[in-house]
Amino acid sequence: MVKLAILASGNGTNAQRISEYFADSDSVKVDCIIYNVKGAYVSERAKKLGVPAYYFGRADFYHNGKVLCFLKEHDIDWLILAGFLWLVPEDIIAAFPQHIINIHPALLPSYGGKGMYGSHVHEAVVSNHEKESGITIHIIDNQYDKGQILFQAKCSVSDMDTPETLASKIHELEQKYFPVVIEKTVLE
Repeated sequence: MVKLAILASGNGTNAQRISEYFADSDSVKVDCIIYNVKGAYVSERAKKLGVPAYYFGRADFYHNGKVLCFLKEHDIDWLILAGFLWLVPEDIIAAFPQHIINIHPALLPSYGGKGMYGSHVHEAVVSNHEKESGITIHIIDNQYDKGQILFQAKCSVSDMDTPETLASKIHELEQKYFPVVIEKTVLE
């Protein structure tokens, strides 16, 4: 059984979709959801799904090693970043080499990097009058949005699109493809 830990910072729709996708799997299990923003709605979603959720603050990630210890104690095989907004610390990257998957709401390498997440990405894409956008699922390294690309899916962007309508298109792609790409990657 491949054990996943999902890291999230906010609402948790992707964490929910991934958890539901693997709920009856004989080969992949969402062991837990780790979140880094107190009161993030992802913790409520986890309760409804019956998935254990744990809050860890900045010191736990970057200074005292609590998160890494937790992941090792739970025998986690893969980390899945589903709307997780912090750069993953070096010690965690070293402990999970090529085993941390992220999703980005644009076609990398465009519109990536520090500060480029969520509505910031969609605003930039629309304001630059791009004709397409999409999602990128990739393995992370020690820089924002620079790791090996596993998969991309595109959608058109029209002159009528707003950041909100583009966000809706991107969310549909995330929900459709993220769990499938995770499954393919972790079972290879």
